[in-house]
Order: sequence, then structure tokens, then C-alpha cells
Amino acid sequence: MTDPHQPATAPGTDQGDIERRAALAEALGKEVWPADRDTLVAKAQEGNARDDVLSQLRRLPEGRQFENVQDVAQALGLGTEQQRF
Repeated sequence: MTDPHQPATAPGTDQGDIERRAALAEALGKEVWPADRDTLVAKAQEGNARDDVLSQLRRLPEGRQFENVQDVAQALGLGTEQQRF
């Protein structure tokens, strides 16, 4: 039986992915978008982001614009929630 006190996760995501995506969102904020990898790394460094967040951002491909945290999460291979219609 599922614990009713556990938050629900969308198919294709796990709690670790949700926590990593939240850490990325916290480090990057809302004003940086759209941005490339170097801009995202610089923004995270300015905010003294955790080392694991910086490491993830440095793994992003060069020369690509990211529109939001979801876009970054997908590029990093994190499970992401599907848009609901």
C-alpha cells in the first residue's frame, strides 16, 4: 500500500530528480531565462550554488539556449513532469 503522506511523483520522475530540479531552480531564479550553459553557470556561481548544482550545469551542452528549468532538467536526463492537457 502506498503511504498517503508521500508526495506524488509524475511517471518518469523520482524523488531525487525532483530534488535536483528544485535545487537548480533555486540556484538560477526566474530572471536568467533564456540562457546558455555559461550564463547559467555564472548565475549559479553568483548565488553561491552548491557544488553538485554547478557540476550539473557544467554538463550541459555548449551552444544551446535553455528556456527554463524544465529544459535544463531534460538536457541533464532528469525525469520531468509531462504537461497535462
